[in-house]
Amino acid sequence: ECSSDPFFSPARLSMLDRGVIYAVAHVRGGGEMGRAWYEQGRRLNEKHTFEDFVDVTAALQEQGIADAKRTVANGGSAGGLLMGAIANMAPHLYAGIEADVPFVDALTSILDPDLPLTVTEWDEWGDPLHDRQVYDYMKSYSPYENIQDASERQERFGTTQFPKILATTSMNDTRVLYVEPLKWVARLQEPQVDADAIVKIEVEAGHGGASGRYKQWKELALENAWCLAVMGFKD
Repeated sequence: ECSSDPFFSPARLSMLDRGVIYAVAHVRGGGEMGRAWYEQGRRLNEKHTFEDFVDVTAALQEQGIADAKRTVANGGSAGGLLMGAIANMAPHLYAGIEADVPFVDALTSILDPDLPLTVTEWDEWGDPLHDRQVYDYMKSYSPYENIQDASERQERFGTTQFPKILATTSMNDTRVLYVEPLKWVARLQEPQVDADAIVKIEVEAGHGGASGRYKQWKELALENAWCLAVMGFKD
């Protein structure tokens, strides 16, 4: 259970100065609205978190606050799973998606009890190793498992559009192994999927990214520049 409280980010100012609108979606699974809100977004209710995020995006666009051609979503770790899920569920709503150290091959990882976090994470996601219902449910939303070919997107959404993808990862990340985003991006780059997907690998960092103030700023500057380029900003 994790609440996203409002906070000031000086790094966000350069985006706001260019006219970017920044919104935080408080989806079910967080703690903002109590225990029931949390329970409605975990285990066999996990898909509610994805549906909530998509609904928030659609509402902002319907009200004219955002434009699908310039909307970029961002999330990291378990929020990176969210990014992979919404890319599959509503590719037409996003111009780009930045997924930081994303948990995008969730089913494979959560089936391996030898990984550092797997057994403790069963309390949050369920245990697919010993429960077939949990296995089937996780398989139905795990981003890697549900990537659609361009022809499938055309049939489902009436367009082959897929958001541009920037995935970031670190070689020394023990929480979400770097193989997850690499495997995901490799699948997205297959000709039949036809997605514009790239990955940035930090050689010395861990799950939290590069250490040191200046390295973090450099990393953030690259990510912000990518987001602004996807939104259509030229400077």
